[in-house]
Amino acid sequence: MHRYSYHEQILLLFSTPFYIVIIGAEILLSNVHFHKKTYTLRDTLTNIYLTLANGLIDTAFKLSYLWVLTQVANHSPFHPIRNAVLYWLLLLVLEDFVYYWLHRLDHTTRFLWAVHVTHHSSQKFNFSVGFRSSVFEPLYRFIFFIPLAWIGFRPLDILFMYSATQIWGTLVHTELVGKLGWLEKILVTPSHHRVHHGSNPKYLDKNMGMFLIVWDKLFGTFQEELPEKEYGPIRYGLTHNLESPNAFTIIFHEWVQVFRDIRQPGITWKQRLGYLFGRPGYSHDGSRKTSRQLEKEEDAARLSSK
Repeated sequence: MHRYSYHEQILLLFSTPFYIVIIGAEILLSNVHFHKKTYTLRDTLTNIYLTLANGLIDTAFKLSYLWVLTQVANHSPFHPIRNAVLYWLLLLVLEDFVYYWLHRLDHTTRFLWAVHVTHHSSQKFNFSVGFRSSVFEPLYRFIFFIPLAWIGFRPLDILFMYSATQIWGTLVHTELVGKLGWLEKILVTPSHHRVHHGSNPKYLDKNMGMFLIVWDKLFGTFQEELPEKEYGPIRYGLTHNLESPNAFTIIFHEWVQVFRDIRQPGITWKQRLGYLFGRPGYSHDGSRKTSRQLEKEEDAARLSSK
């Protein structure tokens, strides 16, 4: 645990002042050069509140999930790769792969979306939104890391790699960086992640990767950022944004709605399970739409208007 704590402290030591500088630069550039109000005080304070809440839960639970990963590693028939370069490169790729599936399930399973929705609740898009954490994700995120511990990666290294790739995941939250040429084919870029945070039907549940965009291209969740003249501006936030967001509703509003949905009178158990495990937007009576249904409706409307 000491080695991981030391590495984590090094990451914090270098990343914290870096974040402060780039956030300050983004505020200055967006207001002075681009004449765009990218930040609001209330939204930024909410982002800070959510990352602190996430950090407290992660810290409180860390020893428990580290123990689980250690038990898995101790009973694994595999040994860590001896070549250090190959070891870390494989860990980077495989950790990003399992994160892709974690993130994809966060978007396609209602009870996980109820946790993840907080990250998408801001109608702004800036570096500070990268800190708008899914508060309760530390309670289950480690489950996706179990296969990595089983095949021979050290638990402390897995957690360190996740922390390191999160830095990149934070830096792609900006409107001030355009497309990055050939890097768009390999890495998750600000352009890709702007799409991910868009509530436009064509952009919903797209570009799930943290560091590599290749998983989205392989598994059918990639969407390029389209020119504004062709598709219109990106609308950040949720398909139905909170009317009165506060410290409670930002974290728990979707859980409240899930409870109301499964408590509806006259619905079957299959329909109740659909409200809990189905796609966000599922409704037994068609009163709400999933992301795929919204995208199909938009595509049909565009075709009919031509």
